[in-house]
Amino acid sequence: MALRSDWSQRNCSMARGLDIFGDPWGMLVLREVFFGNGRFDAMKARLQVADSVLTRRLAALVESGLLAKEPYDDGGRTRQEYVLTAKGEDALPVLNAVVIWSEKHLPAPSGQAHMYVIHSSCGQRTGSADTCTECGGRLTAENTSWHSLTRTEDPVPLATAREHPGLRPSDTDPTDATGHKGTGHRGTAA
Repeated sequence: MALRSDWSQRNCSMARGLDIFGDPWGMLVLREVFFGNGRFDAMKARLQVADSVLTRRLAALVESGLLAKEPYDDGGRTRQEYVLTAKGEDALPVLNAVVIWSEKHLPAPSGQAHMYVIHSSCGQRTGSADTCTECGGRLTAENTSWHSLTRTEDPVPLATAREHPGLRPSDTDPTDATGHKGTGHRGTAA
């Protein structure tokens, strides 16, 4: 489902990436899932977004292979929760970069309107999207927390990818069935 022009086949890597990451609602949905908030109603409340907008963004992220759906029991009724795939977890440096750039260059409307990237292994705030500027360790979802002052007084450990039997290996691995990297394949979750 196209939300705008399809850039997925452009010759420019940045354009192809923006086909996925160029939508603010999609980035905010990923933020919520990294925060461990993958249920539709909880995301809707946090994002203050219309059902139709959230539904389209979730569908696009699932179609792109960044999120997958997992069933959960909601008091006798089965519903779907959105969780990260390995491909979605690999988006962490992109989201970290947006947070770090915004903190550096954009004024906050209040003292609480800040979010920091924390390397949990050393406990320090970092100024880099993929490597801790304090200890040099590589940032991953397993060892990174986000500290959003509007959410909590303490940093929140990030959600990590889950195994998804419905995904083909090409959906989470950039190597296609012929062993070639970077084929531009946009996998879908089953």
